[in-house]
Amino acid sequence: MHKHALFLLFAWSLAGPALAQSSTPPAPPLVQRTAPVQVPMPSPAMKAALEAANRGTLDDLALAGFSGQPLAGWLEYAALRKRIDTLPIPRGNAFLASQRNQPVATAFRNEWLPALARRNEWQAFLSNWEPGIDDPALRCLHLQARMAMNRVDAQWTQDAQSIWRSSGKSLPAQCDAPLAQLAAQGGLHDALRWERIDLAIAEAQPGVIRAAARGLPAADAVLASSYAAYFDNPVAAIPGQWPRDARSRQVASRALAKAAKASPDMIEAMLPGVTRALGLDEAERGRVLHQIALWTVASYLPNSAQRLAAVPLSAYDANLHEWQVREALSRSDWAGALTALRRMPEALRSDSRWTWFAARTSELTGDAAAAKALYAQAASKSDFHGFLAADRLNQPYALCPWQPAVTPAAKQAIARDPAIIRALQLFALDRKGWAEREWKDALARFSDEQRRIAVEVAQDNGWFDRGVFGLVNVGGKRYPDEQRLYHLRFPLHHDASIRREAARHRLDPAWIAGEIRAESVFDPRARSSADARGLMQVLPSTGVGVAAKFGIPWQGGDSLYDADTNIAIGTAYLRQLMDRYGGKPYQVIAGYNAGPAPLNRWMAQRPDMDADIWIETISYKETREYVARVLSFSTLYDWRLNGDAARVSERMLGILNGPRKGFACPVQEAPAVAPAPATPKKNKPRRK
Repeated sequence: MHKHALFLLFAWSLAGPALAQSSTPPAPPLVQRTAPVQVPMPSPAMKAALEAANRGTLDDLALAGFSGQPLAGWLEYAALRKRIDTLPIPRGNAFLASQRNQPVATAFRNEWLPALARRNEWQAFLSNWEPGIDDPALRCLHLQARMAMNRVDAQWTQDAQSIWRSSGKSLPAQCDAPLAQLAAQGGLHDALRWERIDLAIAEAQPGVIRAAARGLPAADAVLASSYAAYFDNPVAAIPGQWPRDARSRQVASRALAKAAKASPDMIEAMLPGVTRALGLDEAERGRVLHQIALWTVASYLPNSAQRLAAVPLSAYDANLHEWQVREALSRSDWAGALTALRRMPEALRSDSRWTWFAARTSELTGDAAAAKALYAQAASKSDFHGFLAADRLNQPYALCPWQPAVTPAAKQAIARDPAIIRALQLFALDRKGWAEREWKDALARFSDEQRRIAVEVAQDNGWFDRGVFGLVNVGGKRYPDEQRLYHLRFPLHHDASIRREAARHRLDPAWIAGEIRAESVFDPRARSSADARGLMQVLPSTGVGVAAKFGIPWQGGDSLYDADTNIAIGTAYLRQLMDRYGGKPYQVIAGYNAGPAPLNRWMAQRPDMDADIWIETISYKETREYVARVLSFSTLYDWRLNGDAARVSERMLGILNGPRKGFACPVQEAPAVAPAPATPKKNKPRRK
């Protein structure tokens, strides 16, 4: 690894009005990271035994030979699940008892219970039930078990009714029998049926509406079926049997809103008639107008602005506020974009992205002073738009790295935790789902400090994405200060290969590292649902062609799991895209994510647009955010690799030979002397 900015960085050269002008300290030096701790990895024999267990060829004698090893429980689980439908009940029960309260027991129970149900072993099912299980299919099997054991009592009825009203979407097939029993014994009274129908209306689920309506009185059943039919085919003429009530209005507004995605023009034409027929209120009309506008502006159709203006402000959400800005930007309507930005809620408008565009549109409409203040506000953020703002002000990039001191003893203690050992060994064996179970079990017991140390230990052992999934947002809680843990959140591995291939193809190595961070977080075995593989998530169909063109050894799709091969092919592919699309990285990054067809369309639609506005007006949310993320990551990896960085405003255009930027930690300017509190005049009340 090259020198990693473990030194003082540059001071601010030009600060915004909210930041110190001359006394702002540079970004502090990082604490020297504690020496790596290696967790013992599983032996080749354990790997071979797991493979045999997965084939169903590991016998009990061979299994016994691994007793006492960290992964013995998972090995036994792998062996037992292959014969779970014929597994003797005492053997399954004994395994659960031996692994009680361990993640492997939960994994086994989730398969053991359905197996017992398939075998009609209901007493064993009930004996192995855990009250905390919340999976709907297992809960319904639990109801079936109690039915089979003649335990259909008041509590059973209450539990079945709880399942019934738990969702407006379809329930698992395992729920059919107990819900039929509930209906047969009179437990599904009309009010409960309508309760589930209302849930299904909110979820736009006509099939659930029809199913829940069975058993209603004839007139009610006809009405409910009419509601379901309207979801399938909304029409302007409201059926005559519909009452003019809140439920009918909900059906109409949600059905029209759903249909607006495919047919915004048709739904816009129908809405006035439906409004008159049912008396839709502002919220109900707003729901439909929101979807009409959204699916119009998402394609930048000519009437986008008018449809956005027709949506009542009460129906605006963050998504529509953002699209109103993008739509104006796409037409170079700077005043309109600025107006839309000012309509945003403060919490949304304060995001660095929208602060940047408020500055840009202020500048483009002639308000230089407001623009400068807004640029300074955005420049305090360590992200793509913050870096752009710092470029605009010609000041260093904001960065306040935090690397807490970790004692070797604390790190060794985490590395000896049995769950951490199992998690890292399972990850090494490419059993990621199992590894995740052990990881979550460990973190549930750890303090915040121990969790951060666990992330470091995981990365010492090659599990780099824990810096993404083990920090900042964990277990439903947010830890914003952990965003500053750059040494963990932006791991760097295979840097020699990255530098070599970047030099070979005349590309920025920080860009390659940023792509890897965005695509796989440095997991060489990563594989997407689309079959993209390895560090740079290359499709085999792409890999074979690039390998042939550039003379890279190719042994089939699994070649992409080799880190060096993947970096070589992924980098060569980026070079191809650069040559094809005029050498502009911001467009190449968009094409790398979305593919050539959308990229060609976006380039044709907005050929002369400034890069930042072009990026923001990309119609795909994933790609729009991906481009900004990769450019931000590239800047941070430039810091990690070299201690300074190319200007992001030039980097995104492919200009790498300009002046480089330093990094510094901004601080708020404190007043030299605090003002004395005002003394109110006598006989006059204070103004509140």
